[in-house]
Amino acid sequence: MISIGNFLFRFRNILFPLCFGLALVGRTPLLPSEWLAFAIGFAIALSGQILRALTIGLAYIKRGGKKRRIFAKGLVTDGIFAHCRNPLYLGNILIIIGVGIAINSFWFAVGGGIFFIFAYYAIVAAEENFLQEKFGNVYDEYCKDVNRFMPRLHGMASTIRSMKFHWKRLVVKEYGTTFSWFAGLCMIQLLKDRYLASGFHLHSDTGLLWGGLLFLAILLYGVARFLKKSRIIRAD
Repeated sequence: MISIGNFLFRFRNILFPLCFGLALVGRTPLLPSEWLAFAIGFAIALSGQILRALTIGLAYIKRGGKKRRIFAKGLVTDGIFAHCRNPLYLGNILIIIGVGIAINSFWFAVGGGIFFIFAYYAIVAAEENFLQEKFGNVYDEYCKDVNRFMPRLHGMASTIRSMKFHWKRLVVKEYGTTFSWFAGLCMIQLLKDRYLASGFHLHSDTGLLWGGLLFLAILLYGVARFLKKSRIIRAD
């Protein structure tokens, strides 16, 4: 499992876009109501995004590794990491499952969810092996106190209130992830209407809504990227 995790860690950034292909597989709806599916799914995806935002804004841990290998200079145990050892990965799982439900795709929600859970289980196994070897007993004690995935809600509000929220860091580090899943969601809804004939026939006004939201997402992505590249906003 550790070797699989090390392999998946190197290519984890392409796993999310690849899962969108599952939306094109089959026409099995998850729920009878498209709008109910969207409401439930979007709420789940948004909860995952909020979890990621809180994690990055309070006490960020560099997940990029070094030369596409697992690496850590120090053990981060404050912020959301005081309540969950892998909040960013948990957020990703919630996003992928939420998007799958929102587009009412059985294969995306179930297949993508199962694959992501397995992938992150393997990646976490590899990361835990690395962290245990590097930090030893300190990491062991941290693992005893904090769950791998299930967040400890007790005291989380106090943690959030007691720490400074770095919104500039959030914009610089997170605009790409937010754009990817939201723009992907909008594009799939448009594709379902225009090409997939999945039984969800959007009215022209609704099609304009998805197109407008996609345009807004692209615009905000461009603004955030400009602010980052021009160093008007820097991660603090």
